[in-house]
Amino acid sequence: MPTPSSIIRRDGVAVLVRHPVDAPPVVQHWGADPGPLQADDLTALTDADERQTRPGTLDATWRPGLLPVEPDGWPGRPGLLLVRAGVPLIPRWQPAGVDVTDHEILARLHDRAAGLRLTTRLHLEPGGLLGVQHTLAAQDEVEVQWLEATVPVPTRADDVTTFSGRWTREKSPQRSPLGRGSLARQTRRGRPGHDQPWLLALSDGPARSRSGEVWAVHLAWSADVTYRTDRLPDNPTLLGAGELLRPGEVRLGAGDEYASPTAWFAWSPVGLDGITERFHTYLRSRPQHPRTPRPLVLNTWEAVYFDHDPATVGRLAERAAEIGVERFVLDDGWFPARRDDTRGLGDWEVDRTVWPEGLEPLADRVRELGMQFGLWFEPEMVSLDSDLARAHPEWLLHDASGVPSPEDLSWRTQYVLDLAHPPAYAHVLERMSALVSGLGLAFIKWDHNRDLVDARHEGRPGVHAQTTAALRLMAELKGRHPGLEIESCSSGGARCDLGVLEVTDRVWASDSNDAVERQDIQRWTELLLPPELIGAHVGPPTAHSSGRTVDLSYRLATSLMGSAGFEWNVLDCDPEQVAQLQRFAGLYRELRPLLHSGTVVHADVRDPALRVRGVVATDRSAGVWTVATVASLEDARPEPVRLPGLDPERHYRVRVRDEIGPSRWGWITPGWLSHGEVVLTGRVLDVVGLQLPTLWPAQALVLHATVVP
Repeated sequence: MPTPSSIIRRDGVAVLVRHPVDAPPVVQHWGADPGPLQADDLTALTDADERQTRPGTLDATWRPGLLPVEPDGWPGRPGLLLVRAGVPLIPRWQPAGVDVTDHEILARLHDRAAGLRLTTRLHLEPGGLLGVQHTLAAQDEVEVQWLEATVPVPTRADDVTTFSGRWTREKSPQRSPLGRGSLARQTRRGRPGHDQPWLLALSDGPARSRSGEVWAVHLAWSADVTYRTDRLPDNPTLLGAGELLRPGEVRLGAGDEYASPTAWFAWSPVGLDGITERFHTYLRSRPQHPRTPRPLVLNTWEAVYFDHDPATVGRLAERAAEIGVERFVLDDGWFPARRDDTRGLGDWEVDRTVWPEGLEPLADRVRELGMQFGLWFEPEMVSLDSDLARAHPEWLLHDASGVPSPEDLSWRTQYVLDLAHPPAYAHVLERMSALVSGLGLAFIKWDHNRDLVDARHEGRPGVHAQTTAALRLMAELKGRHPGLEIESCSSGGARCDLGVLEVTDRVWASDSNDAVERQDIQRWTELLLPPELIGAHVGPPTAHSSGRTVDLSYRLATSLMGSAGFEWNVLDCDPEQVAQLQRFAGLYRELRPLLHSGTVVHADVRDPALRVRGVVATDRSAGVWTVATVASLEDARPEPVRLPGLDPERHYRVRVRDEIGPSRWGWITPGWLSHGEVVLTGRVLDVVGLQLPTLWPAQALVLHATVVP
């Protein structure tokens, strides 16, 4: 009797799953939709796909199930590892039912002898993004050491793209051939980290933006992770991810459950841009996705740092409103003793020695000027030099036998507050909630400035409990205050996964406002996140993070690529610069309906100094591209730039939007630039492209294409 199969499909993607009568489900295919399949087709496909007729003589698994383990003959990394009474527990799963709808397969399994139940959910979301999640339930005590989601990919997927980085240089792509064997890439920082894998993609040849097949996975989890591949000679290649747990961190008692974070899998036949489109389509389909226009922001950090003078901050708000800013955010330094970063964290009350009338007058003035008011918090952290730490040293997420000294294990001389401790959680929630209500906050910049080093909750590893508590705190705060928006910042882009985005509305991509560095940081952040979720601010002329001095026009062009704003003392601007910022604000308001809803595209270019990134309207009536250099171009006559994504049969008028200010170049000035515009078909713009001028380093053009009626 043939093994029953089920298939789910959406937006060009299909997942075909076989359901053996005595074993866990098996993913037979994930990728391109093969079209309608009848029962006979499924039987024939199984015959065509099996490697050997039973009974076979090969001592290896026929095809790995959703949770491959060693007793199945699987020689790679197990899909789960459980421990009971100090020895490994390997369940022998038996099917207990399956429910199939158009876009979801819900498979239930059990091991009665071990007292375990498992539910596996595979679901295709808008855009064809595949989510995989396991939920394990226990009748007797068991320790979960890992529980990972895996799916097979073709063996032609033989190149790897993943990411690393550091503070102010996040999302740095790392490319290599796929290594043989079972390989794992992990983070152990208590947050994803600046060097997080971010995404692991396999491709048929080196990954490109606009061509080639790509299979990718991203784990929606805001802490430690494992990304894995298994490239074995006698099995399909596996791609997967799961939460990294430390020994003893998750122990289930009778009736307890552990749900693995959702692993999101994306397949594309058209390169990395296809992966991007699937993630963006899904994220924009969520009911909590921001629907209102993303406001132009001014954050005070690089303008005043800890020097909170009410009169100066008030003038800064007035200048922001004059420019066209729509959201004004007061950053770190508003609470007691916070004249530097060594004191005060956790004491969430307004410092009356600096703000004698409180923050209410500032909040009222900001709203009078027509802007929203936002405030910075770092709720998961605490300074030892704080009233909170002195009153409750037991609330620290550290080894109670000896809190490490600042010289040993602190970051910015701060420590972690144990939010899994109910009184600590309640204290932070009530203090923040009171300030949101009292000040009428529309926005919180939620920072998280250190790794969780040797995190201990009640003597056991505490990262998992801390992370779930932090996400719950964000959700509860937003539930109490409808309309409140939260930005996830973690000393920049160290926590911007799809897990934290379930409860936040924006991420801070990096603490670097160096526009040259930001070109790549934002490009790779938007590999998964649509631009309306990515904070992209204009910094001062000389970047505080790198010392590099960059033209204002380039900084503005880079900010236009995301959710735009300023992190700069604009009181220092002369009248000409103020006028330039006002023109930019008008351009941002004009273009953001397109920039924050359209399809993001990236042209493949040869010159390593060139960046070409665009957004095309969903109806392909218009598009906006930023063409930028990050170094000197290789050739005196630069390569033509192709503008992908437009309707090939329609004509478009392409012009430079010079509201950002002039860009500078050398001896090549193409005719279309001299004329101010050019009209060409979408096909010509994609296949032939436009000749560039010899742009100098750190220069940019904003090109706007509109359909010719």
